[in-house]
Amino acid sequence: MKKKLWLPIAIVAGLALLAALPARLPADDFYKGKTIRFVVGQAAGGGYDLAARTIGRHMGRHIPGNPTIVVENMTGAGSLIAANYTYNSAKPDGLFVATWNGALVLRQALGDKAVRLDGRKLGWIGSPTKGTPICGIMAYTGLKTLDDIVASNREIKMGATGPGSTYEDLPKMLNLTLGTKFKVISGYEGTGTILVAMRRKEVDGGCWTWESMRTTARPMLDAKGDDRLVPYVIHRRWDEPEVKDLPLIPDVLKKDQDKLAAYKTWVATYEFQRPYTVPPGTPKERVQLLRKAFADTLNDPEFLAEAKKVKFEVTYTSGEQIEKYVDEMLSITPKAKELLSFLLTKPKK
Repeated sequence: MKKKLWLPIAIVAGLALLAALPARLPADDFYKGKTIRFVVGQAAGGGYDLAARTIGRHMGRHIPGNPTIVVENMTGAGSLIAANYTYNSAKPDGLFVATWNGALVLRQALGDKAVRLDGRKLGWIGSPTKGTPICGIMAYTGLKTLDDIVASNREIKMGATGPGSTYEDLPKMLNLTLGTKFKVISGYEGTGTILVAMRRKEVDGGCWTWESMRTTARPMLDAKGDDRLVPYVIHRRWDEPEVKDLPLIPDVLKKDQDKLAAYKTWVATYEFQRPYTVPPGTPKERVQLLRKAFADTLNDPEFLAEAKKVKFEVTYTSGEQIEKYVDEMLSITPKAKELLSFLLTKPKK
């Protein structure tokens, strides 16, 4: 009787094992022969675009099945269009990966109704860079330092993409904390178009990140005379000649603790400045595959050699770490929310 019982038990166990195998195979073989879309929320020619194209050239080798990666630009509203599309419209199959401004999570926390996403439900793959906010002004204005700008007491036009971007938020933050008179001119597609606007004297300057400025605006940083872009304030210390002696924003604001606290809440988003995300509902095993491939790519010697060549500074933040930052940001205190509510005011166009 015991021998007879073992046979059906063994058959059942064998069938259960076979049933489990197909569930594992797609995780390993799904990407073979497939194409992954990298959708960039900013225009071609900027830091987001440079990072995505550099990563995209190498990441396919680190994904089982070696899929092809193509990069597309979905511009508009400081990458808000791409972020909302990722959350609401993109297919959650692991073949759609988007990179957009992580500061939009803060916008969600502040109650911005234009941000139609929940940061806690997105799949966070990782971020290749932390951000260092910086502002620069064109030499033709005759202004060279932060003191010059504050003392000038005149309206200075700053190019911007849209709400949630460094271009728009940091000038407004400085207006609030230092009394500058920056006028934000919003609606540009990205870094490249803002740089053109500076050269055409449509705008006088801009605020973005040193990681991007040092590469995308290199010809203007190296220019002579009126065509030169002059950095005048930065978030953290860098040992590079153009910025090593600049005043640090936290030091400038330290006399007013409430305003400094508001700035620190805002700048926390730069710990994952250019995050890579997948839509809600993407299978967990594919999220994990993409996370591992992303991390492996950022340690790939060939990738690092190319990144160094194009001056792409790599400061990796994992998807798991981003999840923690997002949770903290969405748990914002009422006091911090009140102090930062000015960011939701509509810019002049």
